[in-house]
Amino acid sequence: MRLLFAEDDRELSRAVQTLLTRSGYAVDAVYNGEDALDYIRGGQYDGLIIDWMMPRLSGVEVVRRLRQEGQDLPCLMMTARDAVEDRVSGLDAGADDYLTKPFATGELLARVRAMLRRKAPYTPDVLRCGDLALDRGGMTLRCGEKSLTLGNKAFQLMEMLMEHPGQVLTVSQMMDRVWGWDSEVETGVVWVNISFLRKKLSDLGSSAEIRVSRGAGYYLECFA
Repeated sequence: MRLLFAEDDRELSRAVQTLLTRSGYAVDAVYNGEDALDYIRGGQYDGLIIDWMMPRLSGVEVVRRLRQEGQDLPCLMMTARDAVEDRVSGLDAGADDYLTKPFATGELLARVRAMLRRKAPYTPDVLRCGDLALDRGGMTLRCGEKSLTLGNKAFQLMEMLMEHPGQVLTVSQMMDRVWGWDSEVETGVVWVNISFLRKKLSDLGSSAEIRVSRGAGYYLECFA
């Protein structure tokens, strides 16, 4: 899952980014409302977390414009404002939920999970493909009695491959989802992570294989 976090307090932004990343999310951060709009229009996100009081464009105005454009991106609004009328204003603008600062990290994560559940039909916590099972909650890959915990990037790549078995995924698609469309990371990082995952599949004794379609991309072949 890929999130955009819009917060002008950079210290808070770094802390929340770290929390979300460790919880298995890919996170892009922006520090003003105009950039938030640009990123959403130019990228593919599963959810938006945005502060009410943002430079250039307020969080409320960002959400209002997104809804006017027909964007149904789930949105969690964060703010120090706790008056009922302020909450109503944020929800009326199109926010899905409202979190008042200061907040507990557990509550933030719970609200993010609830926000993302509203976006789409039920998504199982365990993704299966052939003899593989990927536990999204624990970022654990299992095959039979063997299991291992994946790092954030490797987990997101494995999740992407298992969501689309047999489908060729381009390096650009992988870079966009896992590292972000504006990342300065070299595309070779995809090959490094694919090689890592191939080794882990071998260590687990899985019959599944990550294959390359030359000039096109990679795909996961699973066997029953």
